[in-house]
Amino acid sequence: MTPWPALRARPAAALSLLLSSGTLICCTLPALMVLLGAGSVLASLISWIPGLVVISEQKLPVFTGAAASLLLAGLALRRTGRAPCPADPLLAGRCRRRLHQARWLYGLSLASYGVGVMVTWLLPVLLRR
Repeated sequence: MTPWPALRARPAAALSLLLSSGTLICCTLPALMVLLGAGSVLASLISWIPGLVVISEQKLPVFTGAAASLLLAGLALRRTGRAPCPADPLLAGRCRRRLHQARWLYGLSLASYGVGVMVTWLLPVLLRR
């Protein structure tokens, strides 16, 4: 068991950032490159990283995994956000700093996921109209 709950929120937020960044790499980056006319750069990138095509074909599992991670990180952050920090001033400062870091990472994760959803799912629908 950790000495204070803020230690549990930061790894969950970091994992959600990693998975939501995966949505940017697999789906958003190729879509933006094609949209901006950088198809040849995308072709070079795919020749360097052939696994990008395999991951890009699995958009739904990538976004579902990232959404599940964001949900779990949000629940962990909500739960630990209300827990008290230690009475010791030094430990209390660390606890508040880690909680602040976890909230910042979670916000960055949400922003990353939002950009991924916009470019991968909403932009193609809007461009078809």
